[in-house]
Amino acid sequence: MTIPDATAPGPSAPALGAGGAVAPIGLGRRLLRGAVHVLAMTPFSLYMALGLAAPIVAVVILAFHDHAGNWTLANIKLLFHAPYSKAFGDSLQLAAVTSIIPGILGVVLAYAIATSKSEVFRRIVAAASGVLANFGGVNLAFIFITAYGATGLATVWLANRSFSIFGWHVDLNPWNHGFDLYNFSGVALIYMYFQIPLMVLLVTPALGGLRESWREATSNLGGGMFRYWYHVGIPVLLPSIAGGMLLLFGSGFSAYATADALTTGSIPLAPILIGDFLNGNVVAGQENVGYAIGFGMVVVLVVTMGGYLLLQRWATRWLR
Repeated sequence: MTIPDATAPGPSAPALGAGGAVAPIGLGRRLLRGAVHVLAMTPFSLYMALGLAAPIVAVVILAFHDHAGNWTLANIKLLFHAPYSKAFGDSLQLAAVTSIIPGILGVVLAYAIATSKSEVFRRIVAAASGVLANFGGVNLAFIFITAYGATGLATVWLANRSFSIFGWHVDLNPWNHGFDLYNFSGVALIYMYFQIPLMVLLVTPALGGLRESWREATSNLGGGMFRYWYHVGIPVLLPSIAGGMLLLFGSGFSAYATADALTTGSIPLAPILIGDFLNGNVVAGQENVGYAIGFGMVVVLVVTMGGYLLLQRWATRWLR
């Protein structure tokens, strides 16, 4: 039996300060760690304040002022009259179309990728989706005009592939059947080019969160594939899918360069009207109406992001 040495150092006791109080040994270390975190966040905080918060505050303030600097609601009231009301209506309609259809197609494509046994295929598609989701603007409009314009390469190729069946002439030129790249449907088609890959990126993590044990449990309880998706798969994925569609809605609502380059302003979308104000196309006395349009877009996007955050909070309960 070993007898402990009474002179050996034991566990360190907390240091005592004046009057026998315990001195906060780790206080300096915690303060230093907090200072490091604050310094690390300073560049991002400045970026958000100068690049996002300050412009939004300026737009909101100027939206409620006239050209003389007086407070007024006239700018906001104009948003409920043509052509501004039609611009918001067309923008909302375009956002809805380019969020629902690409949302459904993106989920199907993401599921096909998630269930693929080829790791190389999954990585290639994920990398391609990341690139295509961020490809837009004038370059995208030029590509579609070159390929699917009235004299585009694909249009001419289809026009030269006409044939006859039992004396009935079949014309493959889409422009001869009502297709028009420069109207609302053409803009929606081009938006789907980057909306579908964006939906793939948004919903793939949710598909990866589906556990195989849930499928096995459903099978052990006598349920088939339909019951699994009806009672487990769809309820778990629905918040993530709806949240992804909300982000697509915000993306389609605020996109500007592609529609402006393609239609040259013939479709009165809200972002295009703001561009007109920036280019100097202003009616006398309505110089601040552009800020009011921007304020209306901010309201729509704030509501959209609020819904997205609520849905993501709901979805994370299942995907932890």
